Amino acid sequence: MTDRELLELAAKAAGIPVRDLDSRYDCWEETHPFLIHKGWNPLDGDALRLAVTLRLVIQHGMRYVVAMEIADDRNVHHEDNKGDPYAATRRAIVRAAAEIGRMTR
Repeated sequence: MTDRELLELAAKAAGIPVRDLDSRYDCWEETHPFLIHKGWNPLDGDALRLAVTLRLVIQHGMRYVVAMEIADDRNVHHEDNKGDPYAATRRAIVRAAAEIGRMTR
């Protein structure tokens, strides 16, 4: 799955409308608790808000990160940290969120 597809499905899971503007993701949702017209990219920095919104559980091992949905232990995503546990954590969160978005199609 491409990063764009992951972000679109993650946004859907969080109830965030996304539109593509100049190859960036901009969101507009006045009532959403953490977005007021700003660029949104949980692969870069909005991952914690996404994890809290979706009530994801995050676990860290020595070489991997796991993100999973509390209510569905089948929606578990492992990411090898490859020397960057921060990027791995963000990607695991987005992958778990994308799966939630995919299941709500």
